[in-house]
Amino acid sequence: MSLSNTEKEIQCVVHWFTGWSALQKKDFLHDLLDKLVPKNVDTLFDSMQMLGVQDKPPSIFQCQLKLFGEWFTHWSDAERNDFMMKLRTIDAAFVNEFEYEAARVSR
Repeated sequence: MSLSNTEKEIQCVVHWFTGWSALQKKDFLHDLLDKLVPKNVDTLFDSMQMLGVQDKPPSIFQCQLKLFGEWFTHWSDAERNDFMMKLRTIDAAFVNEFEYEAARVSR
């Protein structure tokens, strides 16, 4: 059975996630919150980073986050839920922290 493009993208991001450091996962958590909870306002520094204001080339991690952002916007709610379930099987503590932060920010 052939995987859809979205399924391949999800597999790719899950694979990246397994190789990220704790600090990178923390950055990813904030990126994910920004995408799923629009009330989460970026700081000026974060906004500048998103605009690409840097004095050096992006890291592989930054490129991965950029690709994730491009893909994520096209995923359906069901596909996003599938992605979160896959993350939960790998790192339940990460997803629990995400859910806690999302609930806190949404209040």
